[in-house]
This record gives sequence, C-alpha cells and structure tokens, in this order.
Amino acid sequence: MVVAALGAVLLVTGVTACGSGTGTGGTATTVHGPATATLTDLDPTPIGPAPLPVLPATVHSFDGSTVTVTDASRIVAVDRYGTLAQTVYALGLGSHLVGRSTSAAFPAVRDVPNVAGGSGSINVEAVAAQRPTVFLTDTTSATPAMRDQLKALGITVVYADPNRSMDTVGPQIEAVAAALGVPAAGHALAQRTHDEIAAATAAIPKHDPRPKVAFIYLRSTAITMLAGPGSGADALVTALDGTDAGTASGLKEPFTPITSEAMIAAAPDILLVMSDGLASVGGIDGLLKVPGIAQTPAGRDRRVVDMSDSVILSFGPNTGRVVAALGKALYGAPGA
Repeated sequence: MVVAALGAVLLVTGVTACGSGTGTGGTATTVHGPATATLTDLDPTPIGPAPLPVLPATVHSFDGSTVTVTDASRIVAVDRYGTLAQTVYALGLGSHLVGRSTSAAFPAVRDVPNVAGGSGSINVEAVAAQRPTVFLTDTTSATPAMRDQLKALGITVVYADPNRSMDTVGPQIEAVAAALGVPAAGHALAQRTHDEIAAATAAIPKHDPRPKVAFIYLRSTAITMLAGPGSGADALVTALDGTDAGTASGLKEPFTPITSEAMIAAAPDILLVMSDGLASVGGIDGLLKVPGIAQTPAGRDRRVVDMSDSVILSFGPNTGRVVAALGKALYGAPGA
C-alpha cells in the first residue's frame, strides 16, 4: 500500500496487523512480518529562500573553544548520520555546501563531493581540497589528531554536539544556524521541526503494555550490536510509544555487542534496523542467524522494520517525517 506521510511517500511492504494489547487508543496493532518504511523524498524542505548570512558570527563550539565565522560561502558538513548537511540544506544554504560525508545521501547533494566515509571518518586532505570557509563537524567524527591537523591548516571549524536524540534536534539546528549567521532561519526551522515531531508523536496510538522494540546495528556478521541508553535509538523508540528493549534489559552503553543470552533476555516484540545493515547480513534470513535473534518474540514472528541508514537516526530536519513513517509501519498510526 502507498500512503501520504507528511509530504513524503511512505511505502510499507509485507505488513499485516496483529493484536498487542489494548490502551487508550483502543486495540493496539503492530507489524507482523518484515516491513520497510521508506521516505521517497529524502530531501529536507528548505525553510524559505536562501537567507543572507550576517557575519562575522562568534559562537561557542562544542569542543569548548570560541570560534568566529567570517564567511559561509563554502561549507563542508560532516557527521556520522548526515545531520549537519541536512540542516545546512534545510536552512536554505544548500548551494553553499561543498563537502559532505557519504551518510548525507539525500538526492539534492548527490553531486557534492564526499570528504568522509559513511561512518563519519574524515579525510582531512579532501576537506582542505574543497577550500572551506567553514567546516561543520562534531567531536566524535573528528578525532583529537584530526582536530590538530585541521587547526594547523587554518580551517575554521565549528564542532557540534555528537549526541542524537529528540531533545537535541532543535538546539542543534539553532547552533548550526548561529554559526552560519542565519539565526532567524534557524529559529524558524527549529520551530517547524518541533511542530512536525509533535504532530507525528501525537498520531502514535497509545499502548498498554507498550511493545518492546530493539534497535539492532548491523554491519555484516562482524558487527552486530544492540542499542541501549544514549544511542539515540532509545529516544526514537520512546517517541514511537515503545519500550527500548536494550535499556529495559539493563544495558549501560549506547551500543553493546550482541550475545545470545542478552538478546533472548531483552525479548523484543519488534526489531528496528537500518536497511543497508539488514542487507549486509543477508536480509531477514541472515538476521535470524545472529545469536539469540530467532529465539526472541520478534524473531519468531519475523517482526522486523527497516529504514534507510541516512534518515533513521539522523535527528535533523526530517525527524518528524521519520517518526510518522515508522509509526505507520509499526502501528498503522493515523495521520502519518
């Protein structure tokens, strides 16, 4: 079936409803079998016409330094999930973007040079080759050694908070906008994103009990990790009116290598995964070979929802649409 999802198109395949309890929203339904939630329009919507940066702008960088940006005509934006590039584009400054990471995979920036891998690993030489007037990254993507190299090259760098959650979406948008000299556009974009998230979460049916949802990070069979507190996935699951299975099972780290015992103990009702990660293990059948997965309620019923790597944990301007799409895939949430 094909349904509208806040201005994007959501494709949900292989979904049927199954009862999972009764809450204030009536009889709850969840995905039964594999499902794919896809935003076919991955481009963030600019908040308006390209704003004119008012510079210089002096801001506090997340690394503790104070940085003055004097020119925003050539912007490089790199982080693990492509959030910073999405934000630059949504602020209306997409034409100023001259470098990005592989994870910034939305169509509008397809021709912008990659200067970092999908994990956010930065190629300092590639960054320098783009002659950026400002480089936006975070303190996880740029190692201390890289920071020293960037400083030695005289590149103006503003470091963002690497944490990704519902609470950081608005503040990060406004921080990027302030660094680029467009604070009014930042405030407007943060407000629009807040309103879209509120509308999407309000459309999620309430459940009693809440389904236990586990986010599994996959990169071939060599890397299989269960998300827990501080991963960002926990905040997404909460927005979807679920209980984060990793956190509930007692995990203390954002991502923990999967053991069969831990997976069985987490007992998720639904699994969330990145689409490329799922493909890297051979799809659903390969996922069920990961220790413990087949013995969980989600594994036994193949209740697995995948979504594009470039959006599911980005926590940027597309967040409202991501929540709406996943809500529809998991529950058939009205209004998504």
